[in-house]
Amino acid sequence: MNAPSCDQTLLLQAEFDGELDAAQAAALAAHRAACPICQQAAADLAALRARLKEEVSYHRAPERLRRALAARQAPESPTRAAPWRRLAASFAAGAALAASVALFVAPEHPGPADAVVSAHLRSLQPGHLEDVVSTDQHTVKPWFDGKLDFAPPVKDLAAQSFPLQGGRLDYLAGRPVAALVYGRAKHEINLFVWPEPGADLTPEAATRNGYNLVHWRSGGMSLWAASDLEKSELEDFAARWRQEP
Repeated sequence: MNAPSCDQTLLLQAEFDGELDAAQAAALAAHRAACPICQQAAADLAALRARLKEEVSYHRAPERLRRALAARQAPESPTRAAPWRRLAASFAAGAALAASVALFVAPEHPGPADAVVSAHLRSLQPGHLEDVVSTDQHTVKPWFDGKLDFAPPVKDLAAQSFPLQGGRLDYLAGRPVAALVYGRAKHEINLFVWPEPGADLTPEAATRNGYNLVHWRSGGMSLWAASDLEKSELEDFAARWRQEP
């Protein structure tokens, strides 16, 4: 069976490169908000860009190599270079370019941490943060009924200075997930939740592209908190969430 596809995903790279005008970008954003395939494709592109910035090292070519390439590109008279030599040189240069492209743009598949950061960034676009706006957990939790194949745990941490703000549907790990939105001063915290079998895991912190993450597993649910909060504050959020019944 072929994987589902959407012809609009072809425009996502152009959007990332800033090649769409305002009207095209707005139309694509409206489409993506309702298209899980394009949401995942955008998340993958954002994760790849983040990994390239963090993990790929750049080095200036040695002077000897640059001189050799310049000489290779210099025009030669027919008496100095036979056609087969020019063809061989072009083939060698093309092979070297292909190898360098493969080296720099084909890292291993992004992990869940990269996808979580991409989803967090996507949610910060105007109008994308919440589908249901409420500080009442008894309003947010039933809102997910019928929209997901699981019931996400929703907790009110207002007394711990992490008030609930609402929730939305998102798309991660190849499936729809719950995204619970909490606040801390002027910062937003996205808590992504989806079923994941396995033993409970204690929280582990990570950083991706300048954003802090805390991941843990509890009660058959995988939970990822993402925010621009300080690492210690986000770890405090995770600890208070786990302590709240």
